[in-house]
Amino acid sequence: MAEDIAISVNDVSKMYKLYDNPMDRLKESLGLSKKKKYKEHFALDHVSFQVNKGETVGIIGTNGSGKSTILKIITGVLSPTGGNVTVNGRISALLELGAGFNMEYSGIENVYLNGSMIGFSREEIDAKLQSILDFADIGDFVYQPVKTYSSGMFVRLAFAVAINIDPEILIVDEALSVGDVFFQAKCYRKFEEFKKMGKTILFVSHDLSSIGKYCDRVVLLNKGRKLAEGDAKEMVNLYRRVLVNQYDEPEDTQENQKAGETADSAVEAESVSDSGSTAETCMKDSLNLNPQLLEYGSKLGEIQDFAIRDDSGMITNVIEKGKTFSVEMKVSFQADVNDPIFAFTLKDLKGTEITGTNTMYEHTPVKPQKAGDVRHITFTQVMPLEAGEYMLCLGCTGYKDGDFTVFHRLYDVCNLTVITDKKAVGYFDMFSRVSVE
Repeated sequence: MAEDIAISVNDVSKMYKLYDNPMDRLKESLGLSKKKKYKEHFALDHVSFQVNKGETVGIIGTNGSGKSTILKIITGVLSPTGGNVTVNGRISALLELGAGFNMEYSGIENVYLNGSMIGFSREEIDAKLQSILDFADIGDFVYQPVKTYSSGMFVRLAFAVAINIDPEILIVDEALSVGDVFFQAKCYRKFEEFKKMGKTILFVSHDLSSIGKYCDRVVLLNKGRKLAEGDAKEMVNLYRRVLVNQYDEPEDTQENQKAGETADSAVEAESVSDSGSTAETCMKDSLNLNPQLLEYGSKLGEIQDFAIRDDSGMITNVIEKGKTFSVEMKVSFQADVNDPIFAFTLKDLKGTEITGTNTMYEHTPVKPQKAGDVRHITFTQVMPLEAGEYMLCLGCTGYKDGDFTVFHRLYDVCNLTVITDKKAVGYFDMFSRVSVE
């Protein structure tokens, strides 16, 4: 292994045996079954990559792609089924909430426990204790049993231990998503210090903005295999295609873009028939949809299809802050309707409505609709929201026989992920211009 390589992952596989029932497992363990009673599930399938000393490398991928598994193998928590991992340097790892902590011990006792597990003497931990406590900043709770901690307090202490023991290699798995925005800022400042000191950082995160900002290189995993590795922005863009199952079908992406151009030209609410549509498949099929959406309405005006498009015209659930994006709807009418109103809303994961608009607020003239009419509506805007996860809601309302009527509403129909390399506090960015004299 070359001296400039901190971590070398060579053809690593991790296979789990999945049994239909516990008795099959027991029979095999006792040697009573000659036939294979299990199915093989590869959490990792022949994965290889290297991390150079001083690099910050991110690992991204959908749930179940093997991200946490590879980190556990690198740190020695798990053993690979095949292949090998070589590590050149002392590792400090923060793999998951509570890993390496004794819930009955106090925070102070867990600091010493974790330090000794990594290989520090009590005297060395004594020397670092104050910096750990200052970084965690959980006050007198450090003397209480860890089982009484909130998740935020827990991760503050765990990260403080991991990052203040002077490791050569820091490995973090999604732990920062628990802390508040100020604690995250403090952690990322520490990341910057580590990078300047030439430390090696390997971390898994669903925060694509952090991946893009801090990583020199990114490894993209999908279903246990390494799909690609390279520049952070390139890998994030590829991951966006993975999320909507378009990464291995570039022709589909081109068709979606052409469909977007067709929809854009028809948007200003001119009626077209179903037979006039050029799309062979539904736009929504390219999105990550919510199987538990709330849907209601008379469906006299029905939302048949919809899409989120980025500034390149690609249908995606991931939008970059500050970039132009569009929300599209295809609505068909089963009855004559005067003054229909088309709307979309973005909510946070707690259900709070963050922003949204409709054709009435935007003073967009919409003609009365006849039964059989189909409308294509596009809302185009610049994304101001801070990086995070949001939910999209769509609606078609209006007046029928003089009464306000909900024709069709889709609540939380799909997620929308906002990414950025420019942080702001709160929900949205005011894109301030700052001068200092």
